[in-house]
Amino acid sequence: MSNKQLSQRLCAWIDQHFDEEVGVLQQLIRIPTDTPPGNNAPHADAVAELVKAWGWSAEKHAVPQQQVADYGMQSVTNLIVRRPYAAGGPTMALNAHGDVVPPGEGWRHDPYGGEIADGRIYGRASAVSKSDFASYIFAVRALEALGADLRGALELHFTYDEEFGGLLGPGWLLEQKLTKPDFVIAAGFSYNIVTAHNACLQFEVTVNGKATHGSMPETGHDALQAATAILNAIYAAVPGLKEIRSAIPGISHPTMIVGRIDGGTNTNVVPGKVVLKMDRRMIPEEDPAQVEAGVRKMIGDAVAGLPGIKVEIRRLLLARALRPLPGHEKLVDSLLRNAQDVMGETLTTNGSALYTDARLYGEHGIPVVLFGAGPRTLMESNAKQADENLVLEDLKKATKVVAMTLLDFVGPQA
Repeated sequence: MSNKQLSQRLCAWIDQHFDEEVGVLQQLIRIPTDTPPGNNAPHADAVAELVKAWGWSAEKHAVPQQQVADYGMQSVTNLIVRRPYAAGGPTMALNAHGDVVPPGEGWRHDPYGGEIADGRIYGRASAVSKSDFASYIFAVRALEALGADLRGALELHFTYDEEFGGLLGPGWLLEQKLTKPDFVIAAGFSYNIVTAHNACLQFEVTVNGKATHGSMPETGHDALQAATAILNAIYAAVPGLKEIRSAIPGISHPTMIVGRIDGGTNTNVVPGKVVLKMDRRMIPEEDPAQVEAGVRKMIGDAVAGLPGIKVEIRRLLLARALRPLPGHEKLVDSLLRNAQDVMGETLTTNGSALYTDARLYGEHGIPVVLFGAGPRTLMESNAKQADENLVLEDLKKATKVVAMTLLDFVGPQA
């Protein structure tokens, strides 16, 4: 039987089992995985139990509790489902993350209801990225249902630390040498293949002064006034970042923001301590060490000479850029060809201003691209906003494209 005929059978199987796939996604959405606080082991346990229905076994890899607590989360259990076939083919992994940002306010639909309306499924992580738990599971199930001679191996990596950076998710699985696939497809959207993305540095800047009564401000050292000098320096630097351009389509220029400010004790007290949390996105061409040194110098220069002020700068995160690695073009070519067959259009292939935990596979020398179930643009799905949703037809299309791509890599040789 030709690969074209096998692909047609794959798509037919996915059509026949699509109601079941939607039901599985509903189950996954209905188990909260808000991060923070990050108590995600119960979701992993439920997924491990779920896959037993198809004769699969999910390895549970629990990150040591103290390591999780030090990281600021409550529990992390990552899953690997291994599907070995005959010798002679590559090992391909599919990775999606189950942790999510908290729902927040403004929902018209239950954020953990998995409600279906107007051809869409609503709920936190319906688009990012519990949808790809479903698309990847059913792509593999469709492939195995063919009864064809498969070679190599597939692995499903379901991890629970993308929102905190991925070091206890894919990073931990790789560091523990629990996996080393030849290729990876990581969670993404259905109309674009991401081959590169920005890097990210996050800092906590603690400005220490001396609190005093508001009626005698000259007897203290105003930490907020010093923090204002830092803020002015940060935002004065932003226009210059727009002049630094990336050569990668889809990635424009670096950015820098302050996302959170905490400080002070009361209205009538000069603030003795202010904490800023800032985010500096780097294009792949930038050197993180140089950028970090520059940010630290900028902050130090901003408060130089201010009496009684001390500043502590703590790095919260360094997420390196994702860059294309040799071999990724095989993934891209297969996805493009299969998407053309399924969707009747040529997908875009570019970089992303976001950063993801997929970068960690790249840091271990593994070619990785991002593709999965989702809309044309991030904003269309309300990802990480109220009423996050996914068009069900996009879930079906993505499942078919992934299944056909898996067939290209581990299916019968032509």
